Amino acid sequence: MSRSKFTQRALLLLSALAAGTACAAEIPVKILGPDDLSCRAWTESRADADERALYVAWIRGVLTGHNYALRSQQVSTMSGGTIEKHATRYCNDNPRGDLSDAAFRLSDKFSGRNAAITK
Repeated sequence: MSRSKFTQRALLLLSALAAGTACAAEIPVKILGPDDLSCRAWTESRADADERALYVAWIRGVLTGHNYALRSQQVSTMSGGTIEKHATRYCNDNPRGDLSDAAFRLSDKFSGRNAAITK
């Protein structure tokens, strides 16, 4: 194969890979969890211990999923109080945010990565 054809094919392959990566980045993550994951709902759950426990358990599931997917950057076991404090701080700083973002930032912080997961 000539060098020119090899270069053309390599560029075509790289373009296809770049397009595939760009499309993957545009696909939103499907969040499975409580019906209302808004920071407003988290804040309102303060008065309901059962609802708050459900949210904390859901965040633990997110962290477990992180550990399953990224075994080399696992989040250590943490108390429910640590999870609550982090989620409350996140939601106080981002009242229109989502609890899912608080959970993702928690995995970023406690995995030692300190950055959002990228592919």
